[in-house]
Amino acid sequence: MTIQEAARRSGLSAYTLRYYERIGLIHSVGRDGSGHRDYDERDLAWLNFLTKLRSTGMPIADMCRYAELARMGPRTAGERRELLEAHREKVRARIAELTRDLEVLDYKIESYRGQDEQAHSR
Repeated sequence: MTIQEAARRSGLSAYTLRYYERIGLIHSVGRDGSGHRDYDERDLAWLNFLTKLRSTGMPIADMCRYAELARMGPRTAGERRELLEAHREKVRARIAELTRDLEVLDYKIESYRGQDEQAHSR
């Protein structure tokens, strides 16, 4: 599929896809007979995984390290797992922080609701 189709299906821009290729996050994408990028379903699955890493806050440098390890094959599976486990702990810590922040917001909202009820009962 063309870069435009891959961009549409992945939710990433064509610019981002080119950037990811340039920095080594995605391997050199195959080319069609005209020399245009030709993405396949495996490429889209990889882009989906990268999007998940990015949306959970993984730094680009760590994503590049993971991609480099993945290209090295099965012998790096342990190192890749460790990288993902470390990231998972950061995500869990961020979720816990957000949960605490949400509790503060909920408390404040409830305090305003109490003030509204008092104002209406006067």
